[in-house]
Amino acid sequence: MSYVQSVIVPGEKIIARARTHWFIYLPSLCWLALGGALSLLLPLPFAALGYLLLAGALFLVLKAWIYVHSTELAVTSSRVIAKFGFIRRETVELQHSKVESLQVNQTILGRLFDYGSVVITGSGGTHAPIPYIAHPLTFRSAALTGMEALAHESPAAQDSD
Repeated sequence: MSYVQSVIVPGEKIIARARTHWFIYLPSLCWLALGGALSLLLPLPFAALGYLLLAGALFLVLKAWIYVHSTELAVTSSRVIAKFGFIRRETVELQHSKVESLQVNQTILGRLFDYGSVVITGSGGTHAPIPYIAHPLTFRSAALTGMEALAHESPAAQDSD
């Protein structure tokens, strides 16, 4: 069960979710290719450098895989929930009324491959950047649209009581 599923309360619905982009694996895959090429092409005493690069690259692949599988970002009907970390977990849970902004930061490569950092800014100084999010502008739009729709429903629901 995901973290978001485990913390939502009865009646709370998930409006939007974000996933980690595959681009997070690219640096480690480049090191893996370089290490493999060096270990195959260099003579034996120097091939050790290739083996070291392969070992380091495998570590980076594992680190990226753990990040991908331990990062969650969701907007529910009442709050924004972000969780990242596997052994050392960090969570941010902000009620909609406490969210000041959902920013998207994208590099040139991020724009080309449609990934970026989503930065949740909340009242009280909460500032949570979450990098390598796939389709960050789509997520931000869905989240803001859902939050706006819920904000417009709330006064009507209160008037009918």
